Amino acid sequence: MNLQKYMEMLKAHHIKITPQRLAIIALMDQYGHISVRDIFEKIKEKFPSLSLATVYKNINAMMENRFINELKIVGQDNKYELVKERHSHLICRKCGEIEDVFIDTKDLEMSLPSESGFLVEESSIQFFGLCKKCQS
Repeated sequence: MNLQKYMEMLKAHHIKITPQRLAIIALMDQYGHISVRDIFEKIKEKFPSLSLATVYKNINAMMENRFINELKIVGQDNKYELVKERHSHLICRKCGEIEDVFIDTKDLEMSLPSESGFLVEESSIQFFGLCKKCQS
């Protein structure tokens, strides 16, 4: 993705465009799923005065505007990714690799309210196991 595309995405989500936010988005685009600590480590060379707290503040602002998603994985730092098509995750228990997998869950989500009266606002499906590399 190019810089112009990032800027358009921020504008569409009503988020102020800053060089730091553009750099954070570029890292998310490059790595797919990345922790705040990893973002900070990779970005501090370009922005030496940037603090870890500022990275968290930017992440929170982008989450509030539904520009990025938070991925909570037991035993790992939370990871963040750009909002995209609905998907689930394959997570390797050995190396921590995360892969997106696209599964249609609409039928399941639509059946829940009629069966239980529960209104689904969002969902997250994670599959844990071993990636191809770690199986060998």
